Parts: sequence; C-alpha cells; structure tokens
Amino acid sequence: MFAHAHTPDSLAREELDHYLENGWFRMGQTIFTTNFLNFNNELYSAIWLRVVLADFKEDKTFMQLKKLNSSFRVEIRPASIDREKESLFAKYKQSVSFNASSSIKNLLFGASDHNIYYTLEINIYDGRHLIACGYFDIGKHSAAGITCFYDPFYKRYSLGKYLMFLKMEYCKQQGLSYFYPGYFVPGYRSFDYKLKIGKPAIQFLRLADQRWFPVADFSQSMVPIRIMHEKLTELQKALIARGISSRLLKYEFFDANIIPDLHGIVLFDFPLLLTRFNATDNSFDPVITFDIRDRKYHVMKCVSLWRSNLPDDLHEIFSSDLLKVTDDHYASEYSSEIASQIPMFVESSFERKQA
Repeated sequence: MFAHAHTPDSLAREELDHYLENGWFRMGQTIFTTNFLNFNNELYSAIWLRVVLADFKEDKTFMQLKKLNSSFRVEIRPASIDREKESLFAKYKQSVSFNASSSIKNLLFGASDHNIYYTLEINIYDGRHLIACGYFDIGKHSAAGITCFYDPFYKRYSLGKYLMFLKMEYCKQQGLSYFYPGYFVPGYRSFDYKLKIGKPAIQFLRLADQRWFPVADFSQSMVPIRIMHEKLTELQKALIARGISSRLLKYEFFDANIIPDLHGIVLFDFPLLLTRFNATDNSFDPVITFDIRDRKYHVMKCVSLWRSNLPDDLHEIFSSDLLKVTDDHYASEYSSEIASQIPMFVESSFERKQA
C-alpha cells in the first residue's frame, strides 16, 4: 500500500529501525507511511530521506552555526513536556505559516497517555531562558527527528537548522548508523531545507523498488506522481485514438488507509486514476491506474464503501466515493495493449449492471 498506519501497544528499538528503513514516520503514538500528498488541490510525491551518519561531517554551515550560537547552552536528556516548553511551542506556532499541532502533548502522544518510543529532547538556553527545543526518537541503529521549534525572537540564529545538526552529531557520537529527518517534496519548497543539512551524506528511498540511493542521484524524472501522470496521459491519448473518452482525475481519498477506523479494509490508494469511459451515469468500473512499483497499468474493479457530497468536477478531483478494489482485472506495461482491452471491460461492466 502507498499509505498505511499502525498503532502498536509497544515498539522495540529494532522494530523502529525496520519501520524507518521502509519509509515510515511517527505521528503521535501511531507510525505511518505515505508516498503522496495534497497541498492546495495539487498532488505531490513524498520522498523519504535518511542521513548516513558515518558520512556526516561538520561542514561549513554547521561550523558557522556553532560559532553563531556559541554563547548558548545545549542540553540533551530524556524527553519531557512541561509548561515552559508548551509556552515556547505556542509562541513558535504563531510565527509559522503552516498548520502545526495544537500542542507538544498532542504531537508526541496524540490520544495516548504513554510513549512507546524512546524519545530524547535537545534544549538550547540563553542563560536560564529556553529558546529552542527539539525531540527525536532513538532505535537500536537509527534515530528519527520528530520536531524542532524555537522562540521567533531568535530567528536570525537559525535554531531549527542548528537543532537538526546537533541531533545528527549526537546520534553519530552514540554510534548510530542513520538519522531519518522525514521526507522532502519535489516542487514544494517548504521541505527543501532538509536537503541542505549534511547533503553529501543524504540518501533517498526510491519508491519503485524500496531501495536507498544518494540524493545526488535524484532527478525530476524519478518523481512518482510525475511518472504516473505521464503514463496515464499516454494511455488517455491511446484511448482517444480508439474513440474512447475518459477522465484523468485526482483521487480525493488516496491516503484514507492512514485513518485508524479504516484499518484492515485495504482501500484503493492511488492518487491518480482514469475512469468513466463514455459513461452516461456515475459509473467508475473499470478504473485504470499506473503502479510505479511494477511499472504497469492496472485495470481494476472497484466498489464504493461510502458516498460523499463532494462534487467531482472541482479541480478534476474524484471525490464522490471512497473506493475499495475488489478485482485487479488486467495488467500490462503497454498503453496500447490496455487501450485495446478497455471496450471488453466496459461491456462486461455494463452487462453486470443490467443483470
């Protein structure tokens, strides 16, 4: 699945290593993965990152930040939440443009009352005044950066970036192998800062085969959502050549598998789809998508588990139904082959509806 979530009762450090290696991240006490994102009705790919700590060195930027912040005191200890940190987090939230969690407690614990992760905090003080704080989870051989926040009054000190460097330096000193900062989003600059911290040591997880490569090898031609769109556009043209119309739509509920109440249903989770082939009703059988993992088109039968009141014609988004795949009819790497098969599947679907 492209999107998935687990809420374990406990989590050994070795298990955290395994999750992180496969592109998972924690949200409260839930650990999840996703590979696609929707920002302002535009679809993007989430590209998971890690830093190879053996290759991480104190570069020019880190040395400059250490000098800039040399008058401040740094402390690292087991994580805790108190009024001082919550106040600092609230002040930080007011200064940023994105939607932050309602509180540190909600960010780290969600609805739970205990922490299944081994979490450390790193605090920066100006005298006795707390000016920045960051949390990170420790596995057996790896660590994951969870959050960083700081007093906006000290913005010129780049404390968020400094905290990330300090986390990685600490993890390397502890003999850990990897540090996972989350993902970056090609085409969405808000996450690009992660590519500038320890860049020679950064790797990205390639969705197609779940393997890690140096981020220097990454190119726009590898962006999964871009590949999917190009391949489905190619198929749409092949269908037009056969006199078959279709709609290339964004799927509103591609990440619904993350919702705890829907766990185990295994919903359709592709962000793009082709459907409604010469249809005069609200039919969406068959549905075609392109899977970046096997490089093939898939013709699927889907059923609606829930119908919304959202219109489909706004921004070309399929939002009327929450879909579940009941059958993967046919798969091929060739658009021409899929196009030649569509009339048969459309006719079969029509006969089922008439029966």
